[in-house]
Amino acid sequence: MIYTVTFNPSLDYIVSVPEFKPGRTNRTQEEILTAGGKGINVSLVLTALDIPNTALGFTAGFVGEEIRRQLQEREICCDFLTLPEGCSRINVKLKNLEGTEINGRGPTIDEASLSILKGKIAHLSDHDILVLSGSIPSGMSKTLYAELMQLLPEQVKVVVDAAGETLLHTLPLHPFLIKPNRDELEELLTGKHREAGDDSDALRCMARRLQKLGARNVLISMAGDGAALLDENGEWYQHPAPEGTLVNGVGAGDSMVAGFLAGYQQASSSEEAFQKAFLMGLAAGSASAYQEGLAGQQEIRELYDQLATR
Repeated sequence: MIYTVTFNPSLDYIVSVPEFKPGRTNRTQEEILTAGGKGINVSLVLTALDIPNTALGFTAGFVGEEIRRQLQEREICCDFLTLPEGCSRINVKLKNLEGTEINGRGPTIDEASLSILKGKIAHLSDHDILVLSGSIPSGMSKTLYAELMQLLPEQVKVVVDAAGETLLHTLPLHPFLIKPNRDELEELLTGKHREAGDDSDALRCMARRLQKLGARNVLISMAGDGAALLDENGEWYQHPAPEGTLVNGVGAGDSMVAGFLAGYQQASSSEEAFQKAFLMGLAAGSASAYQEGLAGQQEIRELYDQLATR
């Protein structure tokens, strides 16, 4: 079973406001209200690909109730904890103003609720996979993901999709997969660590450095330039994105994680596992980027078939 963790889920209020004017009353042309959060996005795409999974995390208040309702409606298996105080956040995203968002803070996670989540994680079995994605909520330690990993049975595979210190603290615990994007990778490993060479050489050197720090497999998302993977056997995969028009990049990285895990689990042999995982990840990430909302199975499979036959 795959388990995803979303510490601070949200309702994303995505609005289209043509000719937005600050200081005036503006009216929306289109509105979407949808449950969001990096772990939730991974669960949604895994479910679309018929991969069993359970979404863990925290919700609070009437917004939390709506997040649960939407996910249950979409047949996501949820095991969220309800916080005793506060309200899950609402994030406002204005489609007509590129990159303009107003993100809520979300509720405070009390120690008792966090302890219950830790208990659930500690009881995962050896064949399970745990996905830890997104930033750590305000007021909590950057070592939180590492602390959760220390609770796990040794054979549980852990995926970490986080940046900066949060990611670095997990590396000595040998996560199965990390997925930085290219900007996060370059920020994590500053210029003095980078070696000369073309972009592919530089990426491979940076990925190898992260493996030396403890990561087993390093998947790098590169937006329109595709993706790259350095697997635990030392094999390097790099592929441009399939043809398509960018519509919405939100959730593309989460879709890539879900596609990778689906491909890895569905591979017919260990020899093809990482190649299929890589191509499925690239297909899923691209499919979500080329449409409104997260991609479904048909869109992902079509792009995968294109990539696999090249």
